[in-house]
Amino acid sequence: MRLFTFLFLLATAACGADLRVGIVGTDTSHAQEFTRILNDPNAKDHVAGARVIAAWEGGSPDIKESASRRDKIAAELRDQWHVTFYRDIATLCKNVDAILIESLDGRVHLEQARQVFAAHKPVFIDKPLSDSLAGAQEIAKLAKQNGVAWFSSSSLRYADWVQDLRSPGNLGVMAWGPGPQETHQKLDLSWYAIHPIEILYTLMGPGCTEVTRTSTPDADVIVGRWKNGRIGTVRAIRPYSGYGAVVFREKRILQSPPKAEFSYKLLVERIVQFFQTGRPPVPNDVTLEMFEFMDAAQRSVQSGGRPAKLR
Repeated sequence: MRLFTFLFLLATAACGADLRVGIVGTDTSHAQEFTRILNDPNAKDHVAGARVIAAWEGGSPDIKESASRRDKIAAELRDQWHVTFYRDIATLCKNVDAILIESLDGRVHLEQARQVFAAHKPVFIDKPLSDSLAGAQEIAKLAKQNGVAWFSSSSLRYADWVQDLRSPGNLGVMAWGPGPQETHQKLDLSWYAIHPIEILYTLMGPGCTEVTRTSTPDADVIVGRWKNGRIGTVRAIRPYSGYGAVVFREKRILQSPPKAEFSYKLLVERIVQFFQTGRPPVPNDVTLEMFEFMDAAQRSVQSGGRPAKLR
């Protein structure tokens, strides 16, 4: 993050003023929920320190989930939370301190992030960071060139039960979650299976070297081999499922609770802290490795299930 921007955000946080946040993309429920959590001081899950004041609608007309929700969510932000809408991302950036890229479609995140980086605003990019490994790598490259801090994360990473299962003593992990796909995304796992993959990486850490994937109409099973010999597995279930994990340790096997819940509040807390400090809570190279993992999984299934090395 550029020094002036960082010092300004630090001074704003120090004096107790709310950071002014802008949303890019009103075609996902995250735009609704994050705005409510930040803007409603009476909400049980309220997070202080930032407020959504502006937005740009965006949207992808060729994705039904996007086209059917964009206007409705935009109207809620405008009418209930008095969010000001701007005609383009560049103008939006001039009126806020930080950006949430919430667009549902991973294909558009690179171009949207490019405009945010040009304005030198710290940015949280919601899942999926991109629809491809090349797109994710280009986002990281542009951010570095412009000196802008960014991070991306699933809210599942911060679920209490996931954090409880974290340990350097984890010898292996089996994680599961929903795995519906969207035909426009180059990496089919990036659309929704990114959530259980994020659980896997939270519990295993980075260091995967090779992936094997088996796919049926109902599920994908992705097996990763880590450089220290550990094995991590993801089961992506279609159309939808709950979330969970089993952790293997030297003398114990631990499992997530039967009803493994999660809270947007825990992610929003990290987002606000990130905007205030400029320090991503998820290292960028870990996020990029998850895209290398998905890219290798795609190459594996395309080769009939043969192992594929991470690039």
